[in-house]
Amino acid sequence: MPKIDAAKRPVDERVGDWREVYERQDPNERRGEVSQQARRCMDCGIPFCHSGSAGCPLGNLIPEWNDLVRRGRWDAASDRLHATNNFPEFTGRLCPAPCEAACVLSIAEDQTGGSVTIKRIEQTIADQAWLSGTVEPQPGAIRTGKSVAVVGSGPAGLAAAQQLTRAGHDVTVYERDDRLGGLLRYGIPEYKLEKSTLNQRLAQMRAEGTRFVTECEVGVDLTVEQLRNRHEAVVLAVGALRARDNDVPGRDLAGVHLAMDHLVPANRECEGDGASPVSAAGKHVVIIGGGDTGADCLGTAHRQGAASVTQLDYNPEPPESRDESLSPWPTWPLVLRTSPAHAEGGARRYEVAVQRFVGDDKGHVRAMEIAEVRVTRDADGRRQITPVGESLQIPCDMALLAIGFEGVEHMALLDELGLQLNRRGALSCGSDWQTDAPGVFVCGDAHRGASLVVWAIAEGRSAAHAVDAYLMGESDLPAPVRPGALPLAAV
Repeated sequence: MPKIDAAKRPVDERVGDWREVYERQDPNERRGEVSQQARRCMDCGIPFCHSGSAGCPLGNLIPEWNDLVRRGRWDAASDRLHATNNFPEFTGRLCPAPCEAACVLSIAEDQTGGSVTIKRIEQTIADQAWLSGTVEPQPGAIRTGKSVAVVGSGPAGLAAAQQLTRAGHDVTVYERDDRLGGLLRYGIPEYKLEKSTLNQRLAQMRAEGTRFVTECEVGVDLTVEQLRNRHEAVVLAVGALRARDNDVPGRDLAGVHLAMDHLVPANRECEGDGASPVSAAGKHVVIIGGGDTGADCLGTAHRQGAASVTQLDYNPEPPESRDESLSPWPTWPLVLRTSPAHAEGGARRYEVAVQRFVGDDKGHVRAMEIAEVRVTRDADGRRQITPVGESLQIPCDMALLAIGFEGVEHMALLDELGLQLNRRGALSCGSDWQTDAPGVFVCGDAHRGASLVVWAIAEGRSAAHAVDAYLMGESDLPAPVRPGALPLAAV
């Protein structure tokens, strides 16, 4: 039996709304298909899928819950899945699934039919658990009397908070936005993660005893001194939202935006906050950047009614299948990735880069000048992007810069704690996840730079272990990763 991914809704239907792109199947039908996929896992001799070096950073016990699914033991599968992952309904939707790239069946896909659909099985287990009422609050069996502050409510902060609450500590999460979730709330489009999925998990955490404070920026609305007086330990999970920019001629023209300036108001519109002021409706949109953020902008532009969308990438077009000389199994393969948004329309152009933005007499962008480029490395390993050939202009009423993030934003919180960013724009820590400020810990993107949701959860769980040990002398909480751990593909 080959790999079978979840069925998607027709393009013309899904671009007309903000619901998730996948078909909402009958639960019994969906369980049957997923059980068939889980059976494909059972002949594996040495599973690499849950190896932290190449597969799942959380160490998800994938063969174990696949076996339980195969036998129809869905409640037990949920217990096994939640033992290593606080939020499988998030990772099942958002993780790019390094576990599937490391699956033994992905070695010779033409013969095996491709990897097991691990991500789809994970999401189905999680959704089934919520549907059946298996997921319940798990408050701590004892109260320690210790108080912990978590700054930031993205996946790393939420994972740390839930673990520490269940360990019996009094946990307060401080979030500067008006709603909880960090990038899960305002960065990830609704069509990838309906926010009702996030809200149900937050309700569970509240029932367990985690306290949330929104519209509170630590260092501004609450001083660090006040924070330290209230809590015996602090976890910094503030993300890495300082966007990388491109200072080319015409960057200051109206209509040229950073990607998050497009995604955040679009998500706010879905929350009922009114129409987005940065809409692609009726415009020729050009997205600079070929990664996941660019794909999120692409799908958002489709749903806003863009006249056309073009996505630029200065890298060469990747191969459609794994090149063992570049990315040998079981590492993350360098291959052409197509998100559901790419199937909805738009053009992708490789080995091109913007040279300048062209404006009209009112100071608004009307075109973009691009050129073919070649990417090389200098003696120090730094990337060099060199134009080759002549430039050409393409229509552009809206330009979106989706070229990554440079690290943690500069904020009063860090100044008051006396913390400096390292050369990667992140916060360093010791082997115990503790920063140079005693009793202050860090995890997630704030520590490792912009990364995957699965890494954020893994670091949040590990930081929670370190905080628990700091407060109590020892800890029984799991610690799936070490500070500085990298997937093998990134080494």
